[in-house]
Amino acid sequence: MELTLLGTGAPLGLPRPDCSCAVCALSRGPRVRAATALLVDGALLLDLTPGAALAAARSGHSLVGVRQVLLTHPHDGPAVEVPAGLPTAGRVPDGRELTLISGHRVRAVPMDSPGTGYEVTSADGETLLYLPPGGSPAGLPDDHRVPYDMVVADVTGRPDALARLRATGAVGSATDVVAVHLDHDAPTGAELDRRLAAAGARAVPDGTTLYVGEYHEVPDVPRRTLVTGGARSGKSVEAERRLETFPEVLYVATGGSREGDPEWAERVGLHRERRPGSWRTAETCDLVPLLEEDGPALLVDCLSLWLTDAMDRVGAWDDGTWAAGGQSALRERTAELVAAVRATRRTVVAVTNEVGSGVVPATAAGRRFRDELGRLNAAFADECEEVLLVVAGQAVVLRG
Repeated sequence: MELTLLGTGAPLGLPRPDCSCAVCALSRGPRVRAATALLVDGALLLDLTPGAALAAARSGHSLVGVRQVLLTHPHDGPAVEVPAGLPTAGRVPDGRELTLISGHRVRAVPMDSPGTGYEVTSADGETLLYLPPGGSPAGLPDDHRVPYDMVVADVTGRPDALARLRATGAVGSATDVVAVHLDHDAPTGAELDRRLAAAGARAVPDGTTLYVGEYHEVPDVPRRTLVTGGARSGKSVEAERRLETFPEVLYVATGGSREGDPEWAERVGLHRERRPGSWRTAETCDLVPLLEEDGPALLVDCLSLWLTDAMDRVGAWDDGTWAAGGQSALRERTAELVAAVRATRRTVVAVTNEVGSGVVPATAAGRRFRDELGRLNAAFADECEEVLLVVAGQAVVLRG
C-alpha cells in the first residue's frame, strides 16, 4: 500500500498565518507543512485540503484516479474548492465499513473528540490507521490481536493516544508511527526528531511517499535516560514527556510528603497535575528493589532527594560520623544503586540536579552534598544510553 503525505501540518498549516512565534518563524523552506492530507494508492484521499491537486503534482502523483474522499474532522474556515473530477467529500459513520472499487476496505473508528479515524486495509492485507488532529481512539478492542503496520496520528498533540494504542496491542514493536497534524506548539527541526524518536515515532516532509508494510527501522527508544539541569530548568517536564506515550508508568517520588510545608505541597500538586491519569505513583527512596523487579517504565524524580535521604540514613551531615564510617556507608549505597541501574530490565528515566555550577556552599555539609551528588550523577550517567542537560527549557543531548 503506497501512502503519499500531501501535507503533514495542523489544519492551519505551519507556519500559521499571521503568527510570529519562534516555531512559525523557523518553519521555512523544507520545514513548511501544509494541512495534513493522505493519498492512498492513488485511489483514496483522506482529508481534502487547499491545494491538494498541486501538492499531489509536486510529489509526482495525480488525483485523477481518486475514487473516494473521506474527511476526518470538521473543517473550519472557507470552503475548500474540490478539484475537477473528484467525488464529493464526506465522513463515514462510526463503525461503518466501506469496500472501495480499488479493493481497499475502510472502517470508521470512533474518537474521543469530534472527528473520525480511518482503518484502511489493502487488498494484500497491509493495515493503516489514520487519526484526526487532537483525536484518540474510543472504540478499539482492549485486545487488538494484530498490530497495525502503520499509524499516522497527532503524536505531539495527543501522546496519550499512542499510549492507548500500545496498551491495546494496536501498536507493536514493528509498527511505523508517523507524526502528522504538526503545529507550532511542538518544536521543529532536530528537536522535533529527537522528541519523536523518544516516543518511537518519526516525522517526514510534505510530499513523502511511504509504503505501508515495508520494513522501516523503528526509532530505538533509550532504555535508561538521565535528565539533569538546574532549578526550574524544565528537567522534570522533559522527563515526563519522554514517557507520555507509554501505556504504563510508575512515577517514583523520592521527596515524599512534608507535613506543614505548603510550598512543598504546591510543588507536588503541580507535578501530579501534569502526569497522565493512568500513571501510578510510589513515594519511596528504596529504588534498588524497584530496579531489580520487572514492571512498567519507571520515572524517578529525583536522585538529589534520594541522595539527601541516603545521607540522612548514614549520618553523613556530621563531620565526625562522616569520618568514622559515614563516607564508606554512603559509597556502598550509591554503588548498590548504580549496579541496579546497570542490571535493570526496565525502562528508566531519572531526574537529577546540577548543583556544582553555582555558588560554593558555605558549610562543609553543603559542600559534601554537592560533591557526592556530582559523583552520583557521573556514575549513574555512565549506565545510561542517553543523558540530557536541560537549560532554560531546552534539552541538550550529552549522550545518545
